[in-house]
Amino acid sequence: MAVEKILKDEASEEKGERARMASFVGAMAIADLVKTTLGPKGMDKILQSTGRGREVTVTNDGATILKSLHIDNPAAKVLVDISKVQDDEVGDGTTSVVVLAGELLREAEKLVAAKIHPMTIIAGYRMAAECAHNALLQKVVDNKENEEKFKLDLMKIAMTTLSSKILSQDKEHFAKLAVDAVLRLKGSTNLEAIQIIKKPGGSLKDSFLDEGFILDKKIGIGQPKRIENAKILVANTAMDTDKVKIYGARVRVDSMSRVADIEAAEKQKMREKVDKIIAHGINCFVNRQLIYNFPEELFANAGILAIEHADFDGIERLALVTGGEIASTFDNPESVKLGHCKLIEEIMIGEDKLIHFSGVELGQACTIVLRGASHHVLDEAERSLHDALCVLSQTVNDSRVLLGGGWPEMVMAKDVDELARTTPGKKSHAIEAFSRALVAIPTIIADNAGLDSAELIAQLRAEHQKEGCTAGIDVITGSVGDMAELGISEAFKVKQAILLSATEAAEMILRVDQIITCAPRRREDRM
Repeated sequence: MAVEKILKDEASEEKGERARMASFVGAMAIADLVKTTLGPKGMDKILQSTGRGREVTVTNDGATILKSLHIDNPAAKVLVDISKVQDDEVGDGTTSVVVLAGELLREAEKLVAAKIHPMTIIAGYRMAAECAHNALLQKVVDNKENEEKFKLDLMKIAMTTLSSKILSQDKEHFAKLAVDAVLRLKGSTNLEAIQIIKKPGGSLKDSFLDEGFILDKKIGIGQPKRIENAKILVANTAMDTDKVKIYGARVRVDSMSRVADIEAAEKQKMREKVDKIIAHGINCFVNRQLIYNFPEELFANAGILAIEHADFDGIERLALVTGGEIASTFDNPESVKLGHCKLIEEIMIGEDKLIHFSGVELGQACTIVLRGASHHVLDEAERSLHDALCVLSQTVNDSRVLLGGGWPEMVMAKDVDELARTTPGKKSHAIEAFSRALVAIPTIIADNAGLDSAELIAQLRAEHQKEGCTAGIDVITGSVGDMAELGISEAFKVKQAILLSATEAAEMILRVDQIITCAPRRREDRM
């Protein structure tokens, strides 16, 4: 018994088979959870929080669903992490990467049951992933030189990305918005310059792209509603010092006139601050904090447009877009970088008034205004659009493109199968399993559309034996279709990330042979 008591009482451990089972089961459960959201006919999930507001999110974005789950199983956490990384890295394919990793583990489980050592399986998977990657590299199309074709590629990729999302009904409209927005970036992947504003009302079709920057604020009272050739000072400073601000302080005065003196002194202080700000030679002042009535009055008299409470995201973006910097002290005007734009005016969107900055310094900046029935629709639309923007900005940098609709998986599976036939030893079983896991993705896409996946995959496999085949699953007609004609494309970078991340995650979980759950740290009674 002496050996047993290494761990504390509450700590638990699982060894060998049981640990592996726990990992496999957890990972497969997560994969099954999100796999119904895969593909153009994938379904959405409602996530309801248990918090006070009982917030509801409706989404089919893999990363969003997984981020919101509270998971106990360590292997499942690994899959949640890879979907998060996929989301940060390329923005799309968050569901696919989890499903592929889950399928790889499902296949591995069968092999482990057939007494093949996990290390052998890992070695086989390594070879298979290498082979699949090379298969994709041979088939990529790169139209970087031809601008017309490249723009068409981007449109196709955007439409493919959006077709599994809430925006699929108006995917051409949104694909165009996304492509226009990303092409303005001229190759940078900094999506900060693309601002998305959500305004409930209207339908999704009413969304539009606006060149310039829109700030979700109203213009103050008695101030110019329109300013041309604006010089903008973006600041984060308190403009409400017209009160005694020492909390809990008691000021004793011997007469009422002294109170007036204090107030006058404070007013004077405020006036000096405003004069310093005006000395910068500006005609627009944007502050993150409140601007009280008195300073607002002073600004209005000087003909300066003062905007208060522009929240942090707002002023950070505004500073970036107009080429200014956020200032908090105003003693030396020469060191403050002002922002510039050609025109500031007030516009109406739906019921709300907003401030529109056009002709901004950063030429690539633009704002996409989303309209829709409710907040839930808008949030989901924003997530979908964000995915499309991410993928497009990555594609502008790495312009290699593949066909979509299960075609890349079939191409990879075919090459991996051939590798399995020529590999001696037990590794070949693992390589074969890898190819089965790849084929699972088109299978799930077909299943989600309510099609006969076994029949379709068999047809696809036969088609892919031909040279230069472009067949994939056409979910709309429910048959095998020509992906090149249908214009279903995906970015190579996304596929590559899916393949490599899923393999590495599966490999990591396979290596596990023991799970030790540590005892929680007790709080000492400090009585």
